[in-house]
Amino acid sequence: DRRLNTGTMFFPKWANKATTLVLLVVPLILVGAISAFAFYISPYTTQVGYAPEQPIPYSHKLHAGELGIDCRYCHTGAEQGPHAGVPPTETCMNCHTQVLADSPHIMKLAESYETGKPIEWVQIHRVPDFVYFDHSVHVNQGVGCVDCHGRIDHMEVVAQEEPLSMGWCLDCHREPEKFLRPNEEITNMAWVAEDQLTLGKELREQYHLNPTTNCSGCHR
Repeated sequence: DRRLNTGTMFFPKWANKATTLVLLVVPLILVGAISAFAFYISPYTTQVGYAPEQPIPYSHKLHAGELGIDCRYCHTGAEQGPHAGVPPTETCMNCHTQVLADSPHIMKLAESYETGKPIEWVQIHRVPDFVYFDHSVHVNQGVGCVDCHGRIDHMEVVAQEEPLSMGWCLDCHREPEKFLRPNEEITNMAWVAEDQLTLGKELREQYHLNPTTNCSGCHR
């Protein structure tokens, strides 16, 4: 009996405690990893819905929607370089020397215009500093404003609608035909293709597009 008992002790006694510890720790690690990933892709991290208060209320619904002002009238850099740009006060005052000139908000614009001190608008759409993004490359090759910014022409207060995450960008780079549009419709947010995939494939060939999915394409 003594030899039998000795022979059946395959593991030391501390193995019992180790097994219990593993059974407790592994689920905690899994829960922690899942929670971290969920937080990473959550709106809190991607800032979907971010709509900060601006120093002067500005309705894109009125200006871009009802009045039909083209995006490029204010965001003049979108076709020429990396940054779309925020319009200088002079652009606003082209209209507002006459329109609602007595409004308290417009008076702030007038003060900025007279003193040369720019309005400190709060940036909404932002990619990390280690990401290179060029507006001109996209808007000159069939990527519409609405694809990244949503229906700005419906927004009283601009909010970030898309996550602007790496996965989101790669989805478009892998299958750009799902999003491409004629260049003359780039700023037309109401435009919808009758057959997006067929048109997208034609435009991809026409624009000679082969978007990179290599790290160096965006991380330089």
